Amino acid sequence: MPLRAGMVLLALLAAAPAAAQRGAPAGEADPALATRLAYVVTGDASLDETQRMGLLGLSDFVNRRTAAALAEPAAVTPGQDDLSLFPLLYWVVTAEAPQPDAAAVKALNDFMRQGGIILFDTRDEGSGEGFASGARAALRRVTRDLAIPPLAPVPEDHVLKRAFYLLPDLPGRFAGGQVWVARDQDRANDSVSPVIVGGHDWASAWAIDARGNNPFAVIPGGTRQRTLAYRFGVNLVMYALTGNYKGDQVHVPAILERLGN
Repeated sequence: MPLRAGMVLLALLAAAPAAAQRGAPAGEADPALATRLAYVVTGDASLDETQRMGLLGLSDFVNRRTAAALAEPAAVTPGQDDLSLFPLLYWVVTAEAPQPDAAAVKALNDFMRQGGIILFDTRDEGSGEGFASGARAALRRVTRDLAIPPLAPVPEDHVLKRAFYLLPDLPGRFAGGQVWVARDQDRANDSVSPVIVGGHDWASAWAIDARGNNPFAVIPGGTRQRTLAYRFGVNLVMYALTGNYKGDQVHVPAILERLGN
């Protein structure tokens, strides 16, 4: 089963009553069926905790605003952990990030080929320019052996901007930078981009602490920017789980017309 179809199935199962899941105690979800986001471990404890809080905050927002049911995010090391369990990997690239070894490269390429999406975040775009010096060079090193397709800026009509919310741009903690996706559509992968590249530090914008507060200020700031960051996160999750379903809606009138003839 293709990864994306499997993720949709898992999401539906996770949303079902707990008593209906395989041997799960009442009120508890079976971990094998739980749909969860994942982040790539960097080795920097503070940064990895920010990633965890970010995906936790996003998962909570998704669960409250949509019919999806996401469990707590997972920390993964490509080449060691099974990536096929996740629809999306969030990867903060630091200046010190090492080039993935052969096992990691194979795991990541398999993940993308099977429908998974990797969001690379360099945290140095737009209003965050200069915040993470050396991250761009590190990104080239990290992705050197990965099967990354040619990239282009996210077009105005891309599904990432309308999968759930209609968005003018895709800010995180920072705003104003460019976000990149696959330039060409690959129908073998449901025309979904296997990678998204940007530098808006989305995890910090999504992050919530133990009290449910947002510990990191958004720059240049304002409630509106954080709201848009969360909304982008929802669109991202929907894109990872369901692909280009929203883009397919443009064909519905033509299909209905043909059925009526």
